[in-house]
Amino acid sequence: MRASLQYFHWAFGVTALGLVLAFWLGWEMGGGLGPALRFLMIAAVLAVLEISLSFDNAIVNANKLETMTPVWQRRFLTWGILIAVFGMRILFPLLIVVVAAHIGPLEALRLAATQPADYAHIIEGAHIGIAGFGGAFLMMVALNYFIDEGKEIDWIAALERRLRACASIRGLEVALVLALALAFAFVLPPQDSHRFLFAVVAGLLTFLGVEVLGQVLDRADMAGRAAQGGLGAFLYLEVLDASFSFDGVIGAFALTQNLFLIAIGLGIGAMYVRSMTLMLVERQTLSEFRYLEHGAFWSILLLAVIMFAQTLWHIPEVITGLIGAALIGMALLSSLRVRTA
Repeated sequence: MRASLQYFHWAFGVTALGLVLAFWLGWEMGGGLGPALRFLMIAAVLAVLEISLSFDNAIVNANKLETMTPVWQRRFLTWGILIAVFGMRILFPLLIVVVAAHIGPLEALRLAATQPADYAHIIEGAHIGIAGFGGAFLMMVALNYFIDEGKEIDWIAALERRLRACASIRGLEVALVLALALAFAFVLPPQDSHRFLFAVVAGLLTFLGVEVLGQVLDRADMAGRAAQGGLGAFLYLEVLDASFSFDGVIGAFALTQNLFLIAIGLGIGAMYVRSMTLMLVERQTLSEFRYLEHGAFWSILLLAVIMFAQTLWHIPEVITGLIGAALIGMALLSSLRVRTA
């Protein structure tokens, strides 16, 4: 237990600092103990939300990091967390407002600080595009894992064997994503379906572009050993983390419209994801629990479908988090049964 806790020292420190900042922010903006305690509670809930939504992200990160060189592992766990916290939890919501409202970054920051309700309204208006892009990218990540003839271990055998058997069909993953996207676009109102389909195509192109770029960079770096890559794998993980963050960032606005409080809460959660990733890599947990990454990728696939579905219905983030946690929990139990058998 103590050996596991050592991976979370930084996360504990950031938690303490973040909660103090949240309390101070509530005190300054609300002018009293009541608002300060409310901000403190919201920051804690946001951190838990981020952890529950991103646990599968930590497993996928660990799976990829195990194939990377030690230098690039360290770079991802240092530079990557800075990009994850400051880029996706602060700059990304600002960028959405800059693009959607056609205003400058400083004006977007002023809007977030002085008119949080208007800021949140702009974010919500961009939800369809975010759901299309993030859902398409994450669906490609999951399908690329299951539709792979080199995959040797199956958890949900009846489904995974059939998917693996289809690996020889070129472009099947893209076809499945586009078919599902067209089904949702058919139901959406015309003004929304165009934005949704554009975002889906952008998500597909981003996934394929990162894959191509990663292979080119890795081949140049490692003499053809693409799986051992550096910069390409780093970029892949950063885009993957960004896609996972979409759901948490948008869902956070259901709890608060304060950008700075959102950044504090989600930033705390991101530190725990980083610590879990480090623990999974260094202790080789994935090799000990053979079905854990299967549960993570099934969780990713369902998350992608949920993101598509959120263009039509409101699905509470707590349901998304519970589904992911349940799948990973079942995969963990299955792994334990195999170990004790």
